[in-house]
Amino acid sequence: MRYADMTLAQAARVTPVVGMTDTLEMIDLPKMRAYRLQRLRDEMKRQDMGGCVLTSVYSIRYATGMRDAGIMQSHIPLSYLFVPAEGPTVYFDGETGKKIAQGLETIDELGDEAIQISYMFAGTRMDEMIERWVNQIAALMQRHGGGSKRLGVESPVPQVAALFADKGLDVVHAHKVVEPARAIKSIEEILCMNYAIAVAEDGMWRMREALRPGITEIELWSYLWKANVEAGGDWIEGRLLAAGDRTNPWLQEASARIIRPGELVAFDTDMVGPFGYSADVSRTLFCGSGRPSDYQRELYNRAYDEIQHNLELMKPGMSFRDVMEKGFKQPEQFQDQHYAVLAHGIGMSDEWPCIYYPQDEALAYDGVLEPGMAMCVESYVGEIGGAEGVKLEEQVLITEDGYELLSKFPFESNLLGREI
Repeated sequence: MRYADMTLAQAARVTPVVGMTDTLEMIDLPKMRAYRLQRLRDEMKRQDMGGCVLTSVYSIRYATGMRDAGIMQSHIPLSYLFVPAEGPTVYFDGETGKKIAQGLETIDELGDEAIQISYMFAGTRMDEMIERWVNQIAALMQRHGGGSKRLGVESPVPQVAALFADKGLDVVHAHKVVEPARAIKSIEEILCMNYAIAVAEDGMWRMREALRPGITEIELWSYLWKANVEAGGDWIEGRLLAAGDRTNPWLQEASARIIRPGELVAFDTDMVGPFGYSADVSRTLFCGSGRPSDYQRELYNRAYDEIQHNLELMKPGMSFRDVMEKGFKQPEQFQDQHYAVLAHGIGMSDEWPCIYYPQDEALAYDGVLEPGMAMCVESYVGEIGGAEGVKLEEQVLITEDGYELLSKFPFESNLLGREI
């Protein structure tokens, strides 16, 4: 079956073959880029936004496929992209970046000048540069905004909104259109995501094989990085690997701590892999031989049961609040340290939506799960003052009639202590 003819459920089960010969069908990247740009434009029209200017590395790549110095772009905006609801996309960068962009059909024009709006390059002239940048974008809105006065902006610079207002433009945060656009994946995006997860699971298996008493947390973590780099992936957004006492509380990053026999080792991949798609999977391992303790097994089973219960709620038409209210309930002693969210969206990185636990109802917002959404279902189980904790997470695709697992990495039978 050709990739183009697949349903969402069928695509969820395929690990694509890439980088070989013309006799094997490749992922249609131009089709994927066109789909993403149109998704963004459709959302802009739905929200009556005439144009948006993007500086986020993820947003620029989503809209165009442009990949260049992503980590630097995340904190020093060297390039930016103007996307009108209708009309030509205009990309601004240095000369090298422009040469890379010339091969992308999603970029219609290359701007004459990328104005430096970071303090590193603008220094004490930053206010002057920002004003020039606003004038540049306002001129594009006048030419290509279709008469709209509503502009989406990702720039975090405080005075930008006021300067655009002086030009008669109403500024809103561009994420109001970018995040909903990114939420519904195409077949090609799912195939890219599956490939990235396969690379992450290669790294996870290397970690599992390398785990032994005496290895440090950071050395074990390096196996995931190596697998990602070798496959052409981008980066890992955190260093969430911890052993023994450092598994509780969760969110402690990998250190030089030596892993000892009989300890739990928990990690969360947070990997931005090949094609720019994220693999966000968590597992907890047991170091060394022997039998895990009853307490370790209890933690693991509680996290596993939570994941399995909440996976069954990942169905199209379920509201976020329905999922929140029907989610698995841990005993009281484990509720104070529950994970930040019950589930969250995933694509090129962690994305909208977030589904919260009932304890955090004050943060909750509503919405509906739809076919094409990719979601990560989370669990962390560890009590305050407890010796250890367990982190598990699965990545899934919402289909027309349920969900399909995208993550395939097995759970630990010695920690479950039962057949699954």
